[in-house]
Amino acid sequence: MATPKFAKSASSFHVELKHRINEYFRTTGKSNTGGLRIYSKALFLVLALIYCYIQTVFFTPESTWLNVLLCMLIGALVSGIGFNVMHDGGHGSFSKWSAMNKIAAYSAEVVGASQFMWNMKHNVIHHAYTNIDGIDDDIDAKPFLRMAATQKKYKMHKFQHLYFWMFYAILHIYWTLLSDYKKYFTGKIGSTPLKKMKPRDHVMFWSFKALYYCLFIVIPIVKIGFSKWIIGYLIFSFTAGFILSIVFQLAHTVEDTSFPVPNEATGKLEDEWAVHQLKTTANFATGNKFISWYVGGLNFQVEHHLFPKISHVHYPAINKIVKQACKEYNVTYIEYKRMYQAVHSHISFLKHMGHIA
Repeated sequence: MATPKFAKSASSFHVELKHRINEYFRTTGKSNTGGLRIYSKALFLVLALIYCYIQTVFFTPESTWLNVLLCMLIGALVSGIGFNVMHDGGHGSFSKWSAMNKIAAYSAEVVGASQFMWNMKHNVIHHAYTNIDGIDDDIDAKPFLRMAATQKKYKMHKFQHLYFWMFYAILHIYWTLLSDYKKYFTGKIGSTPLKKMKPRDHVMFWSFKALYYCLFIVIPIVKIGFSKWIIGYLIFSFTAGFILSIVFQLAHTVEDTSFPVPNEATGKLEDEWAVHQLKTTANFATGNKFISWYVGGLNFQVEHHLFPKISHVHYPAINKIVKQACKEYNVTYIEYKRMYQAVHSHISFLKHMGHIA
């Protein structure tokens, strides 16, 4: 699929939004990066993961249920690091120092995901062409799940709203053990070619994969045995996979979001980029402080998509500015007040996609 073009507007909504957000940071004197708030959160999450890992692998409790709980906690902490550390680092909003952003971004490698592939898939493709079938890899779960009306429908899709959670649970395993290699060897993410990898990128890719296998496969098998490891690894990975999947899907694949299709003749989209982001993105549970803390502000997905280089610690503040601008420009702002409402809408969306032609 050819890269589509966004519409241009004489009175750009995006330009006005940027002006208002820039004015907010100018008048408050705040930096758009995370600062101490995100450093302390990152330190807590990383130390908690290290503790749980050491406790599980080297000082394995005798209690089966305690082991299950620890493995689930490792999965939740891996997801939390992805949301809060890797994600902001990858967008350059974790710190004002680029070296610190790179370190934060490469936390993804330690828990199994290639930062090079993530940057291309997420920052370059998903953020630019959100919910555009054939380009946005985040809505490509074929053939098992149908995430857009333009995708081919199979008979099993009538039941996807019942079985989707199983495929969400295997995301982490698929990502770390298959998907990255598929991208690496094909040189593509979906139909989009990867940017050329430098020798350093190849070394980093394979070195960090080896480190991940040592930490999460080799060492645990040596210390606790294969049978205990495989059970613990599946619990950890299924937990991480489901949490990562559901958080990202609630932001884009719900009943109220759009899936724009470029004009066949011109390749152009109907809306300018910022309006496109608002039509394809939804917030959820923004009033829940724990959810906001744990998911790294990804429940403020609208603000994140409009301003990905601003750290998530600022989203509650700029949320008010974005809403006011949307009201003035008559642009729809999609939001679910409670997380259960977003989950219900996502399930309803999957059910609808499984039934319509």
